Amino acid sequence: MRSPRVTVVIPTLSADAALWDCVQSLQHQSFREFQTVIVDNSGRQLVSQGPPANISFEATILNPPANIGFGAAINLGAREFPSEFIAALNDDALPGPHWLANLVAALEAHPRAGMAASHIENESAGLLIAIDGSSKQRLPIPSEDGDCLLPSGAAALYRLELFTVLGGFDESFFLYCEDTDLGLRAHWAGWTCRYAAAARVLHRYSHSAGRASSLKAYLVERNRLFLVWKCFPLRRLVLVPFAALWRYLLHLSALLDGRGAAGEFRASGQSPLQLPLFVLRAHWELLLALPRLLAARRQIRRTARLSPEAFCELLDRHQITLPEVAAA
Repeated sequence: MRSPRVTVVIPTLSADAALWDCVQSLQHQSFREFQTVIVDNSGRQLVSQGPPANISFEATILNPPANIGFGAAINLGAREFPSEFIAALNDDALPGPHWLANLVAALEAHPRAGMAASHIENESAGLLIAIDGSSKQRLPIPSEDGDCLLPSGAAALYRLELFTVLGGFDESFFLYCEDTDLGLRAHWAGWTCRYAAAARVLHRYSHSAGRASSLKAYLVERNRLFLVWKCFPLRRLVLVPFAALWRYLLHLSALLDGRGAAGEFRASGQSPLQLPLFVLRAHWELLLALPRLLAARRQIRRTARLSPEAFCELLDRHQITLPEVAAA
């Protein structure tokens, strides 16, 4: 029997019906040289209790003692069951039958591409990045394959070589922005990313944490700060505080008008007064983490195969504006 070429790693927290829909969708992949690893982050071995009686599945289950976060779960699956390619897949995603086949083909056709982004229906074709380090879904979705900045970790494929050399996802992020961090580090290291238009996936966005939860608001802001201090060239880093201040004002306007994520946060019944507290807490966490982030920054620059000028040009080609971020 041939060894699997792809390890599909699915972190799950609730192990609810969405997970079993996801696992069942993998049973119908036209590409068959893969293994499925479910990382049960519930801390209660919910996956081992099994699916509904009418569902059969083939997967290896890993049971960390507590919720280790999204990035750490993918790293664990890749470390325990390495294959030529590592696929990250959210437990609320439904890949189409040719999802893996098209992602693998995209990387096989482009040897310097270390990452492949999926066509996530009505959501994204990879991610874009703003001048303050905020990353958002790439829309409108192109109908043809092409280069992109980086994949959404909800449904992405990575070469094991990239994963091994770069150390996988930064586990300190816990949740959110770890895909942006890994993608930018990969570009510094000389890798590129391909978008596979036929690698289609349906996704129930923010099914686990919620679209406008307090946890998400805090972690996205904290991890944005971690990201820019690690990955942005100095010429871009000095602009980040001014750009972030402008985005805060745009979010305030959206909050008052009931638009975007800020409007959703207010509509969900949560107090808008929490948001400035999240910002302050995020900056405090940045100060505590700064020695580690600066060490990581030096390591990235020591091994970089892309110049700061070329990296800035890359960000410019795949940029989303701050008003678009605030409206998303």
